[in-house]
Amino acid sequence: MTTALNEATVAVVRATVPALAAHGHAITTAMYRRLFRDESIAALFNHANQGGDNAQAHALASAILAYAQHIDDLPALAGAVERIAQKHIGYHILPEHYPFVARALLGAIEEVLGAVATPQVLAAWGEAYWFLADLLMRREAELRGELAAAAGGWSGWREFLIAGRRVENAATDAPIVSFDLRPADRGAVIAHRPGQYLTLRYAVPGQGAVKRNYSISCAPNREGYRITVKREARGHGGSRYLHDALGVGARIELTPPAGDFFLSDAPPRPVVLLSGGVGLTPMVSMLETIVARHPQLETHYVHGTADRASHAMAAHVAALAASHGRTRVSTFYAQPSAGGDHRHGLIDIDWLRANVPLLDADVYLCGPRPFLRALVPALARAGVAGERVHYEFFGPSDEQLAA
Repeated sequence: MTTALNEATVAVVRATVPALAAHGHAITTAMYRRLFRDESIAALFNHANQGGDNAQAHALASAILAYAQHIDDLPALAGAVERIAQKHIGYHILPEHYPFVARALLGAIEEVLGAVATPQVLAAWGEAYWFLADLLMRREAELRGELAAAAGGWSGWREFLIAGRRVENAATDAPIVSFDLRPADRGAVIAHRPGQYLTLRYAVPGQGAVKRNYSISCAPNREGYRITVKREARGHGGSRYLHDALGVGARIELTPPAGDFFLSDAPPRPVVLLSGGVGLTPMVSMLETIVARHPQLETHYVHGTADRASHAMAAHVAALAASHGRTRVSTFYAQPSAGGDHRHGLIDIDWLRANVPLLDADVYLCGPRPFLRALVPALARAGVAGERVHYEFFGPSDEQLAA
């Protein structure tokens, strides 16, 4: 295995940065088109991320550009490498899948860049791809080994049953439902880290097996998991089928918990949890864990949603805060809602500065992109150290979010 890229390769890859900046999305779109010609490879992906604005192609274009820009400073990409490795664990990507991606990527570069994609450029990008692939495959092998060896752990897909389901909000047009998942083999499960997600696989008529990522919304335990899912009226129908057709007793498959967004095992300072909409799911997992394991931890949970009807798990969160005694809950409704203890409008940095210990805390955020795009840069401008700001995306990561 190559331990370092040679200087000539680094120079050629860096020289392609302007072309990647201009044509990156076209390259990744062409790459996925080539990749999906093979049905076995196409089946590995979550195709909900391929439609609409093709968020996955945009995210991959950003990642490839970042790789080229930091090709001579790879430690700067350590966080991105970990996120990709965690995603690959969720989708059960194996070493034998990497050559398919290599061929599709190099073919797309040649297709889109034309005469710019000289043999020298293609050779350099081939070497750069396999260098990164080696890093990912080694990390993924470590993760698979750790997960398989842990108590209740496993590798690959495992069959689970839906053991229970509860409606968590009052919005009939966009219900949010919790699903309790238990292993079909009645064995133990690995205790997730609060904030991590599961990848589900289940058959949808007319679509075959679909894959979806959902954050775990309960504290770690050895018996099972809970996911809390909003029924999306638009999109590819994965959440609709889960809501409408999969009742108690239905069978689905899961890969082990994954993700690099999670609460510290021993939080060293106050914690601020910020969520938007159904982004509350990992926050509830964190809050349940704080109540169970960290009775003295100062905690502030700030949640924003459209209105009272859309607000999921409100009573549960209030009960957790009351039992903890060191948790303060604040709620924002974007639309006017009568009664109750809430604020009207959106969560903003001025309110946060005045009401939570931003500069003394670790801040965890999860929610839709507009929520994150507003708050992550605002936290940086407010002086919150970057290493104390932790956030999770819905869908593919956008590396430019915090710029």
